[in-house]
Amino acid sequence: MSGCLVKLVLFGIGACAFVWVLTVALNPWALHIGGRSTPLLYWHGTGTVISKDGKTYPMFVSFWPGKPGRHGGGRREGKIWSADLKGTGWLCIAPGSVERMEMSGTMYGGYTSSDNSLFAFRFLEWRKPFAINYQNRGFFDVAGTWHGPLLILDRPDEQGIKLNTGPFIDHATVTLRWSTYPEFESACRNMGSGNGK
Repeated sequence: MSGCLVKLVLFGIGACAFVWVLTVALNPWALHIGGRSTPLLYWHGTGTVISKDGKTYPMFVSFWPGKPGRHGGGRREGKIWSADLKGTGWLCIAPGSVERMEMSGTMYGGYTSSDNSLFAFRFLEWRKPFAINYQNRGFFDVAGTWHGPLLILDRPDEQGIKLNTGPFIDHATVTLRWSTYPEFESACRNMGSGNGK
């Protein structure tokens, strides 16, 4: 019995190692994101989303390379597609009130490094549990590039559709810096009474 358990553990470790090696082979840039060593192949940080109407919303994001083989293709600002991205966002819509969001995106330009690449993200409202055809989800888009350790998503005219929870975030911009979720929670609790409303 113990021998079987050992084999299962070794198989699991081997499978994880294979996936890691494959991901790195397809996305070597993911080993060093935003000027940091990221051996686990993901990056997370916080920033404040600014909507066209001037309202602000603290946000925490975490993203990583998308599934292998899902070639999105295309070109933007003279850069060709280089990777699909997946992740999760947490948007503070009111003091102490957080909405989880599904994050998808594309990296244009770069293969070994993300430093000069263009990142384009869509933050889509999280699918409700047991919802079979939950299509009417709000979203907002942002896009931009790395400037040292900061991911400055400041491209103009990015679209958005009103969230079901109320906020309409359109033509949004945000500057993200490496940070932790507890820092975001603190920022959300202390969100000013005039922000995001």
